[in-house]
Amino acid sequence: MRIRESLLSNEAKSFRRRNPRISRSLTSRLAPAIGSSLAGFFLAVYPGDQLRITMAIYIFTRALEFGHNYLEELGYFKNRPHWFGSWLLMPVACGQLLHAFVFDRDCFPAGIGNYIMGNSPEYIQTRPADYPSSLKWPDTYEIVDSLAEISRQRWPPFVSPILFPNSETLPRDLASITAITSPAHPAIKSLSCALLHPQDPSCLRTYVQYWIQAFPKVARFFTMFFAVMSITKYKAFLNSPLTSLNNLAKRVLRMSLFISGSIGTSWGSICLFQNFFPRTLLTTQRWFLGGFLGGLWSYLERKGGRSNFLYCSRMSVDSLWKVGVKRGWWKGVRNGDVLLFVLSLATVNVLYEIAPRSVNSGVARKGLGVLRGEGWVDRAVVVGGEKGKDGTGQK
Repeated sequence: MRIRESLLSNEAKSFRRRNPRISRSLTSRLAPAIGSSLAGFFLAVYPGDQLRITMAIYIFTRALEFGHNYLEELGYFKNRPHWFGSWLLMPVACGQLLHAFVFDRDCFPAGIGNYIMGNSPEYIQTRPADYPSSLKWPDTYEIVDSLAEISRQRWPPFVSPILFPNSETLPRDLASITAITSPAHPAIKSLSCALLHPQDPSCLRTYVQYWIQAFPKVARFFTMFFAVMSITKYKAFLNSPLTSLNNLAKRVLRMSLFISGSIGTSWGSICLFQNFFPRTLLTTQRWFLGGFLGGLWSYLERKGGRSNFLYCSRMSVDSLWKVGVKRGWWKGVRNGDVLLFVLSLATVNVLYEIAPRSVNSGVARKGLGVLRGEGWVDRAVVVGGEKGKDGTGQK
């Protein structure tokens, strides 16, 4: 930035005359943006691989988001349908994450997996309180591993030990789930159903029971979470308490339906596919379809869930990259995360230079201004002469 200002001064006329090409390059409008992005190469100094990958993916997705905003400003999406939006990322992201959760759990974020397991009543069978301590009961992740093995074995039918006590009812690779499937209802036809809901032969009734148990728990969590997050907006509550409570209730309801529906539909879709798909059709890929169906619940949060959708998309990209490296779909590039970080940072800086409002965050714009030596300045206000729709330049 300072080099460009110096070269544009009157004292540098002779230099510009002697070196026209270099002068044009260094005084270009995009020179500060590209030059400041070169600082991203210092990311290579940091030794933590996972944090580097996370930062690279974050800046990459933000660059795509700001690029979309820029194209939207130019009018490229003015005729888009009303349902088109960032929520469409969720079905694909949920499909990939569910498939990775079942088959490549080492490439899946552990915190999300624990949350799914903790909010899957009716589908994940916990150890009964009166079950003898001397007998083994599969833990939650052994159940998931068994579901993966059932998929690989093309969804075998369930043979009830109650009806055929002298027959071998389970493949040897699935002996760990004997404690769950042995007392399962004899009317159950599929081994996966015997593992997911052994007491009830009805898949639909199990899905309804899931909602009865899971939704209140999830709703309580988000009620507490959003109530705490609303403390900073106490002035709005004092001015119009009924409106604030109504908005809070709507937000809790939408988010609770979204999370409960995503988890329950992802599990319930396995039973759905068992009833309509042949055993050999999409034996492992149906997990992706199940997650895809679960992700469609994000439509309920389409107006205010953009940050959540982008967060899940970043997790999915990270997981997909690790799965691809693990399975040999592609090979990692040395310091590829640093290169991606620098290119993404350059894209963000260029967009900030040519269209400050495409960076739809006042804090991000001011942060970029500090990094570029401009100070804590919001260029969307300085250049545009007015703030955005919400008073901060954010759309």
